[in-house]
Amino acid sequence: MNTPEQAYDEGVRASSGARSTLGLVNRRIVTLIAALAPIVVLGVLGTVVQVPFVALGPGPTFDTLGTVGDREVVDIQGIDVDEVSGHLNMTTVAVRDNLNVFEAFGMWASGRHGLVPREQVYPPEKSKEEVQQENDADFRRSEDAAELAALGFLGEPVLLTVGQVGEDGPSSGLLVEGDQILAVEGQAVTTVVDVQQAVADAGPGTSIVVDVLREGEPLAVEVRLGARPDDESRGYLGVTPEQVPDVPFTIDFNLADIGGPSAGLMFSLAVIDKLTPGALNGGDFVAGTGTIDPAGDVGPIGGIRYKLIAAREAGAETFLVPSKNCDEARQGAPDGLRLVRVETLTGAVEALDSLSAGGDAPSC
Repeated sequence: MNTPEQAYDEGVRASSGARSTLGLVNRRIVTLIAALAPIVVLGVLGTVVQVPFVALGPGPTFDTLGTVGDREVVDIQGIDVDEVSGHLNMTTVAVRDNLNVFEAFGMWASGRHGLVPREQVYPPEKSKEEVQQENDADFRRSEDAAELAALGFLGEPVLLTVGQVGEDGPSSGLLVEGDQILAVEGQAVTTVVDVQQAVADAGPGTSIVVDVLREGEPLAVEVRLGARPDDESRGYLGVTPEQVPDVPFTIDFNLADIGGPSAGLMFSLAVIDKLTPGALNGGDFVAGTGTIDPAGDVGPIGGIRYKLIAAREAGAETFLVPSKNCDEARQGAPDGLRLVRVETLTGAVEALDSLSAGGDAPSC
């Protein structure tokens, strides 16, 4: 049996040991909290703090021979159209904005997306709405150019007319909207570039004669040229010439919420496919991209690597690449996707005809 003194000593030792154990536990908790605090802070910051970058990646593709909703993507009315098959897909780049740290890192690590400084896509001097409006305008111009290029390839008539006339310009009161422009200083003109070059070469202060057709009547209109606001050494007519289709049918493009000019080539090919016999793509799945001008020249675009990924994932086997994008395209081409180099609309049609017949085509 313990004496009262022994019992007291054992109680003291037990109490002291408990306090020691409790102190050790408390120190461990404090250490754990101190270690976890930065992680918690970083986690909160990672989900709240936005990075000054946007992510670019594969966007949706659209078959220009197909439909969107209940409408054809390329709708031609007033003329019989040929039956089409296969695909002629235009491709897009998806842009993700307002990314937090974790989202940005995850997209970069995926290998399907790339990060670029936000100001490259949304310049700081412009609002997001202004950028979208500019992209929408580019898309509408690409539709107009695609129609003109396709009609030019098919040999359909296109008129060169006077669009807007500057109120205070040299042509005010002389040329009027809707005048069909036939010649400048006796030289026949058929494109906007023809007019611009003829006027620029004449020089400011020079009087030139513009031959037009107004309400069916030929007129020779003399205009004294001014100086271009951006280059006073060059002549300035003060009108906006336009090329206008002169055909008994209409062509409408029915894609909304798509911006930029890079659908031009694929729109032109869809028009040609629908207005000529046989399947331009040989019934295969062809995708592509590229700007186009009314003369049918194909220009480069941005985001080619993401468009290649989108096309291959959609099922494309052949991709039409603007020649100036070939170097980049070769570096990022997915397996199983044939790259066909194109410089003009005529070249693109010839390449597809050759592939359909089992032949070769220019490659990147």
